[in-house]
Amino acid sequence: MALTGRTPLLAAIGAVVVGVAAPSTSGIGVVVAVLLLAVAVDVVLAGSPRALRFSRAGATSVRLGEQANVVLRIENPGRRVRGVLRDAWQPSAGAVADRHRIDVKAGQRGQVTTTLHPTRRGDRQASRVTVRSVGPLGLAARQCSHEVPWAVRALPPFESRKHLPSRLARLQQLDGRQSVLIRGQGTEFDSLREYVVGDDVRSIDWRASARAADVMVRTWRPERDRRILIVLDTSRTSAGRVGDVPRLDAAMDAALLLATIASHAGDRVDLVAYDRRVKAAVSGTSSADLLPPLVNAMAPVEPELVELDARGMVAEVLRRIRQRSLVVLLTGLDAAPIEHGLLPVLSSLTARHELLVAGIADPRVASMAAGRGDAQAVYEAAAAERTTAERRHATALLARHGVSVVDATPEHLPPALADRYLALKSEGRL
Repeated sequence: MALTGRTPLLAAIGAVVVGVAAPSTSGIGVVVAVLLLAVAVDVVLAGSPRALRFSRAGATSVRLGEQANVVLRIENPGRRVRGVLRDAWQPSAGAVADRHRIDVKAGQRGQVTTTLHPTRRGDRQASRVTVRSVGPLGLAARQCSHEVPWAVRALPPFESRKHLPSRLARLQQLDGRQSVLIRGQGTEFDSLREYVVGDDVRSIDWRASARAADVMVRTWRPERDRRILIVLDTSRTSAGRVGDVPRLDAAMDAALLLATIASHAGDRVDLVAYDRRVKAAVSGTSSADLLPPLVNAMAPVEPELVELDARGMVAEVLRRIRQRSLVVLLTGLDAAPIEHGLLPVLSSLTARHELLVAGIADPRVASMAAGRGDAQAVYEAAAAERTTAERRHATALLARHGVSVVDATPEHLPPALADRYLALKSEGRL
């Protein structure tokens, strides 16, 4: 049972009346008795919230930063229920307004809509539905809570998709669909066309030119149906925030752009999220249907405060792919984990596959390195320079083992990683 604001208001009015007209103990007793009787009658006559039946419909997934609507359907087999309904969700679901006025007559149905604006990736769960049914006098209410489960999955926002048109245009150039010649050691002969200024003279086909009126050149297209395995490091290095986003979220954004471009290029893309065990995996998906499984697999993945098991990660990669492939590892470029964790097992991976390591740099480090205003700024600058030197050292160690490295801030990492993939493809290294 719950009291409304009318009850204390009536009690105050009764106290004034007693104090003015008949200031006595018996007068106070009469007011209290009448008020209690009215409250009891109101509770008895209020519709039962326990008899209500609920079901849900609406959105089951939404991109982070966008909003979703979830409909709560109400069926009332008993007396009329009017009052307030609270559709509670966990805080990170971002319920804009979870309280709704309801008035459902006997034997009828109604519905309310709750708008969600999630603030974190993953499955945002509905909590309880609490109904407060107010009596006809508006003095008291009956209250009951119901469990009505529902979940809305907040997907990675894929903010780097703004870079997609320009990279797909470059991919078209690699495929020979524009008047650009690209010759790599792993490319395949496509067709002949007339020579234009800027073409590589090494690709002139002299025999075809002798048979034609113009100089003819060969065009080449990159090999298709290559295999790419994207590995997301979900260990402690991915738990820190870089700028306004977690490092893992920035890695996911870069992985989505790379996977989308590679699928348009006709390559097969697989995904593994790993720290000491496989947290998520996507494989065997066609290029046309790649993006939905990727974002759904990434959405619930959270970093673990453990060290990356590099040996287990390499073993998992070798178990999953046997033909020569491009392995893209999105991880930190901290010197210690690279030197003591990854390097000792790197040779078994690079001997069979092309490895590309992408690290997420903190943009604040660059701003700290430029600071000279006071003693604290100088110390911060020294720390920033040391951090930068350690990342360069880690990059150099990886380069000695034939590993390509991309080191960029969260904003610049997705296009930089896509450009490196396109460069490897144009060079015929895939």
